Amino acid sequence: MTRTATVAEVRAALIEGREIALFDVREEAPYSRGHPLFAVSLPLSRLELNVLDLAPRLDAPIVLYDDGEGLVARAAARLIALGYSDVAELDGGLEGWRRAGGEVFIDVNVPSKAFGELVEAKRHTPSLAAAEIERLIADHADIVVLDSRRFEEYRTMSIPTGTSVPGGELVLRLQDLAPRPDTTVIVNCAGRTRSIIGTQSLINAGIPNKVFALRNGTIGWTLAGLQLDHGAERRFPELSAEARATAQKRARSLAERVGVPFVDRATLESWQRDLAGVSLYLLDVRTPEEFDEGHLPGFRSAPGGQLVQATDEWIGVRHGRLVLADDDGVRATLAASWLIQMGWRDVHVLQNGLAGAELETGARPPRQPPFPAIAIAAIAPQTLAAELDQSVVIDLATSRRHAAGHVPGAWFVIRARLAEALRRLPAGQRLVLTSDDGDLARYAAADLAALTDRPIAVLAGGTAAWQAAGLPVERGITRSIEPVDDVYKRPYEGTDNASAAMQAYLDWEFGLIAQLDRDGTHGFRVL
Repeated sequence: MTRTATVAEVRAALIEGREIALFDVREEAPYSRGHPLFAVSLPLSRLELNVLDLAPRLDAPIVLYDDGEGLVARAAARLIALGYSDVAELDGGLEGWRRAGGEVFIDVNVPSKAFGELVEAKRHTPSLAAAEIERLIADHADIVVLDSRRFEEYRTMSIPTGTSVPGGELVLRLQDLAPRPDTTVIVNCAGRTRSIIGTQSLINAGIPNKVFALRNGTIGWTLAGLQLDHGAERRFPELSAEARATAQKRARSLAERVGVPFVDRATLESWQRDLAGVSLYLLDVRTPEEFDEGHLPGFRSAPGGQLVQATDEWIGVRHGRLVLADDDGVRATLAASWLIQMGWRDVHVLQNGLAGAELETGARPPRQPPFPAIAIAAIAPQTLAAELDQSVVIDLATSRRHAAGHVPGAWFVIRARLAEALRRLPAGQRLVLTSDDGDLARYAAADLAALTDRPIAVLAGGTAAWQAAGLPVERGITRSIEPVDDVYKRPYEGTDNASAAMQAYLDWEFGLIAQLDRDGTHGFRVL
């Protein structure tokens, strides 16, 4: 039987700097409606796909909770089967956290967003309203607009004249983008945090230019009645030697001011050999394209701006040890400077980065456990296409991915609710499981086999293989067992968000500092 951890125990670990992972095993949407500050979303439905990277040490202290849905016992059993040895259940779940006076936060990536708001309040990060920036653009003023989001987000919608420069690249690329110190630099994102952190990054690095955040990002631009660009392709240019040298000088000065520690490769190798008591995260903060061209073995791709903005997507154990790497020290130093201020007490930059090391190429896939050792047939896409009328296809992809394209006739089902779905799916036919690439379907096959005697198969290669074979897909969600409520719809992504939702999001961000004060576990210290 899983032991119980009290709210007081969890809070003490967070405040005292001891390692702890607090995992919310509900789907992302209910997680986004309420959770403790440092809770990390680890849905039971997708547990095997994410947990080994989020919690790389099998004896790390893990606390699980839900909100009365009965998911914790199943999640605990699964973790214990994977070899995790210190798994506990939060006493009373989310409601127990509330009853004990714990602060509850909404939305996702909240620690990073709350920290950004605190930075602005403490450092008085300069910003301009949308109308002021629109006037500067119209007057052809000497400005550059730098979009600090991921390129995919920038392409969806962007400020006119804006160039895509993800936040972790700003200090490195600035000299090439604004070589004249008289040029005013505008940093934007979709909402607030990434533009605040991006602007303050440039200020902290000591650039001579005036720098302003676009107040409230593309949300503020839209609410001001201004038009956004769509499908823009402007990206930062090839890095010049002068820009790199200038950025390195600024990064060295920043490291000294913040106290960024460096680690040599021999020490890192000793850490990798002796993992007792320490959760070690090895993160390459360059662009994904650079990572694929060559990276150090064992490191994951974690672009610096996104790592600071969404730390909980890479790191599941609060107060674990982080080692950041790049090729010249600039981006790793910048990310480390922020993570240290965010209360991470064991952050290091790898000395000399990639220099002289044997590198691996290509993407580094997520670490995943072996598939269940059960005999489940795999059916090829062409075979399934010929036998669709004899099959009930169960798609375990997220609702967003399912709606983007799925096997015709497939049912959208959340894996954690397979038992309920089975009672309501059409009877008598073979059940065929699929997911994005087929991996989740193979893990879920054992779940389904324990629930029914009906014939079961998995679609070989998943829906991706079906599409690669040129077979037709269906879009939207037309067959689901229950209301779709698995993925959080962010009010700062996409182009179809209601004004009321965007304003509500901004109002929520403005209230985060007060929530931090009430919570008391964050450990943030803005330098």
